[in-house]
Amino acid sequence: MNIGCVVRLNCSSDIEKEFKNLVDLGLYSCQVVSWDRKFFNSEKNAKKIKEVTEALKVHVTAFWCGWEGPTFWNFTEGPITLGLVPETFRMERLISLKEGSFFAKDLGVSDLVTHVGFLPENQNDPQYTGTLAVLKDLMKVCEANQQYFLFETGQETPTTLMRMIEDIGSNFLGVNLDPANLLLYGKANPVDAVEIFGSKIRGVHGKDGLYPTSPKALGKETRIGDGKVNYPLFLKKLQDVGYQGDITIEREISGEEQIRDILYAKQYLEGLMN
Repeated sequence: MNIGCVVRLNCSSDIEKEFKNLVDLGLYSCQVVSWDRKFFNSEKNAKKIKEVTEALKVHVTAFWCGWEGPTFWNFTEGPITLGLVPETFRMERLISLKEGSFFAKDLGVSDLVTHVGFLPENQNDPQYTGTLAVLKDLMKVCEANQQYFLFETGQETPTTLMRMIEDIGSNFLGVNLDPANLLLYGKANPVDAVEIFGSKIRGVHGKDGLYPTSPKALGKETRIGDGKVNYPLFLKKLQDVGYQGDITIEREISGEEQIRDILYAKQYLEGLMN
């Protein structure tokens, strides 16, 4: 396993500078993240990313594709605004993800990632069946592009996510396992989740956090090692199920503290892995 970090890009980003910042941290692996539809609808941007990453010897493991519309990261408005689950935004976001698939293809990246939303545990729920239908449609594009679609974990239980994967019925499906998200949303113990997802894990975020203490708000994200993810056991379980991909650090704050915490996470993970 190599250690990397997310690189967030939009139309105002200096692409070369962002990747040089990554390398300055001693990291040569990343997931490219963009919520800017104009940015990832550009072959020019894909070409520039390829040029810069090849020159710097940075490996892009996945394209994490965002979508337009309202986003509320909580338990109240979240279920009606996030991902493909809310019918109001479903079709437009499906188009965005198809565009993201072609951007990933232009990048030469085999994995497309996103949050699908709060998948209902009841498979007879119209929101479940509606989301299933659009994901089957999306998979036609991903399969044609020889590309895996990865569910970012967190907003549903691991069992519900595995049910959706089984119901879609494609061999080009996987999981981007964010252990902190499973805690922040109160959905699972990350160590147990590794056993449930098994060989479907194709990406992992290096992130930490705490369980929710409020019935309406997510748990708190923390510096890696300060939360409830049992990283020594988590990494061992990943090895046990045969995971050989990268650990991509994600710290969703900004400024100097973010840089300090990323460097700390790198040192922390290296210590465990060595």
